[in-house]
Amino acid sequence: MDTLAKIWQYRDLRNKVLVVAGLLILTRVISHIPLPGVNLEQLRAFFENNQIFGLLNMFSGGTMSSFSIALMGVGPYITSSIVFQLLTMIVPRLEEIQKEGEAGRNKINQWTRLLTVPLAIVQGYSMLFLLRSQGIIPTWTIYQLIIMLISITAGTLVLMWIGEIITEKGIGNGLSLIISIGILAKLPSSIRNTASLISVADTTKIIEMLIFVIITILIIGAIVLITEGQRNIPVSYARKSRNASSYSSINSFLPIKVNTAGVIPIIFAMSLMIIPGVVAKFFVSATTPWVAHAASVTENLFKNNLFYGALYFVLVVAFTYFYTSVVFKPDQIAENLQKQGGFVPGIRPGSETIHFLGNIIVRITLTSSIFLGLIAVLPYIMQAVTNVNTLVIGGTGILIVVSVVIETMNQLQAQLTMHTYENY
Repeated sequence: MDTLAKIWQYRDLRNKVLVVAGLLILTRVISHIPLPGVNLEQLRAFFENNQIFGLLNMFSGGTMSSFSIALMGVGPYITSSIVFQLLTMIVPRLEEIQKEGEAGRNKINQWTRLLTVPLAIVQGYSMLFLLRSQGIIPTWTIYQLIIMLISITAGTLVLMWIGEIITEKGIGNGLSLIISIGILAKLPSSIRNTASLISVADTTKIIEMLIFVIITILIIGAIVLITEGQRNIPVSYARKSRNASSYSSINSFLPIKVNTAGVIPIIFAMSLMIIPGVVAKFFVSATTPWVAHAASVTENLFKNNLFYGALYFVLVVAFTYFYTSVVFKPDQIAENLQKQGGFVPGIRPGSETIHFLGNIIVRITLTSSIFLGLIAVLPYIMQAVTNVNTLVIGGTGILIVVSVVIETMNQLQAQLTMHTYENY
């Protein structure tokens, strides 16, 4: 409360907070403007009963379940950002452009925005086709399809634009805040549905709810611990004295985050898990018998919670190692340390330092990969332990919200610290 009071004292910080609040309210208004010609109750039931598309709905900020004009949310922009993030690490030319400073980053950001348009059209059409195959949307004319695709693409671009304004003019990452507010928006209805099932005489339900609340608090604590956790590797820098006759060393450390990959591995795994289920739904009514049978078997297999959860866990672990290896480059870090005259005490510069850093990141990634895997399959674990189905806790959603809250609070503290220095 003291921090909030300090924020309100400074006009520029107060304006930034108000801008963020106003724009986030605008995104919720947009997410409730529906496209015509759909049974909303049937649509919500479809997303609630399907774990895969429930995750997609979460990342869209709930715009899918309300069949909003921003049906795909900021999903296409996130996909485009991930594509270019990977390309800059694979394509040397893009890596050179990124190293050109602000001009290079602006160029890549512009390409990311341009790629968002075709991705929004393709993803929007795929979702519309899937919903029509489920009987949720009636058959459309070409004109109606064009209007819907234009609306969906425009909605995604508007949310992307709002997210960039929040990042530039406000506090925190705009896209992350939009996703977080969409996740939190579903919480009141879930609490209401759960409360309606509990009576004073039903002690079993009350005990289950208490267990649910305790586990939730412990999970939030674990997420904060892993998100903020880091391994500090001691580093010494050799420095010459003024008379150049002796050397001294400055001791520092190299911080390595426990969860280097963030939430990206879960997004990768979710994207891969969606493909078989979506393809199966397309071909389940095929005229060729063996194709229809294979599609039906695949669809039923992915409806099996045990198979789905096990495969999801394995994919998250694998993608955590993959993405960490893409982001964390021991050879580049060792080279930079050597250029700056730094070394890890007891480790020779060069190949030994590369091997040392590689071993550390492998061990750290084991912890973060298992943690992210458990977070991904958390809804199944919670339902099995607490037997509460109306208040499903999504580990991925909590991870995103907690990470965004920590990042936003860190930025607020930095802004307050800057004002404190100015006063002195």
